[in-house]
Amino acid sequence: MAAHQLVNDPQELVGEALEGLELSQRGRLRWNRDPSFVIRADDRRPYKVGVLSGGGSGHEPLHTGFVGYGMLDAAVPGAVFASPTAIQIQAATEAVDDGRGVVHVVKNYTGDVLNFTIAAEISGAIRIETVLVDDDLATDTSVEGGPGRRGTAAVVAVEKICGAAAERGADLSTVAALGRRVAGNARTMSLALRACTHPGQSVPSFDLEVGQVEFGVGIHGERGVRKIPVAPADELVAALTGPVADDLGLNRGDAVFVIVNGLGSTHQLELLAAYRQVTRLLDARGVTVARQLVGSYVTALDMAGCSVTLIRADEELVGLWDDPVRTAALTW
Repeated sequence: MAAHQLVNDPQELVGEALEGLELSQRGRLRWNRDPSFVIRADDRRPYKVGVLSGGGSGHEPLHTGFVGYGMLDAAVPGAVFASPTAIQIQAATEAVDDGRGVVHVVKNYTGDVLNFTIAAEISGAIRIETVLVDDDLATDTSVEGGPGRRGTAAVVAVEKICGAAAERGADLSTVAALGRRVAGNARTMSLALRACTHPGQSVPSFDLEVGQVEFGVGIHGERGVRKIPVAPADELVAALTGPVADDLGLNRGDAVFVIVNGLGSTHQLELLAAYRQVTRLLDARGVTVARQLVGSYVTALDMAGCSVTLIRADEELVGLWDDPVRTAALTW
C-alpha cells in the first residue's frame, strides 16, 4: 500500500502539477506541453540574454517556481528525480533566445550535464554559455575523473544573480561570468531526519534508526556520508555550518549570502531557529550576513531536514540580489 499522499496516478503527477502551476500563475507562466517546459508568459524586454535551467521534478519550487521577471525565462522539468531530455532543453532554449544568447544553469548531476550538453550541441546557431553549479561539500572529492560536487541550494542564488544581470541588459559572457562567480564561491551541507518517499511508494528511500541523523544527504534521496546522533538543533546546525565556512576560508570582515533551506517537510519554525544559529556562528567568526533566504526552496519531496548554504558576497552581487524579482516562489 502506498504512503498517504495527494496522488492520483504517480505517473501523471508531474503533468498534473505543471498544469496546476500554470493555472495558479495565469498571465505569468505558460506550460508548453510537448516537449514539456515552463516559460514566462509576460512580454519580456526584447534582445535580452535568456536564462534557462531545469532538472528532475520533486525539488519544487525549484526550478519552475523561479520562472519570471528577474530570474529564469524558462525551466525544463524532468520526471521525479530524473533529468529532462535534450529535446526538451533544446526546445526551451529556442523559445527564450532573443538573439543575444542563452545561459544554461546546470546542477552537477551526470544526467543533467549530459542532456544540457547535447541540447547545446543541437541548438544550431544559438550562442549558449553553461554555468555549472557544484556546491555540495559532502561530495567534494579529490578522485580524478569523478563527477565532483553535486549541485544543490546554491543554484537559487545563481539563477537570481544571472536573471538580474540579464534584466539589466548584460551581455551573454557577463551573465555567465557572474553565475560562475556565485557558484565558485558557494558551499552547502545537508542533513536528514527522515528520508523522502517517492510518489506512489510505501517505504522511504532509506531507513534511519531511532536516534540517528543522516549527514551529508543529497536532494535525490541519496544517503549521506555518515550517520550522527540526534542532537539539539544548535549542535546540528553547527555541524553543517562549520565545515562550509571553513572550506570557503571565511575570515573576519567577509560577507556572505546565507540560504537555510528546508528539504521538504521541515517546518518554518525549525528553519528560522536554524537560521538564528547560523547567524550566531557567523557573528563569532566576524562574518557579516549580507542577505539571506530562509525557507523551502530546493526540496527532496517530503524529506525532513535542512541544508545550509554560504556564498561569498560583494557589493556588485548584493546589488544584483536586491534587484526586483517576480516569480511564483520568490518575489521582492
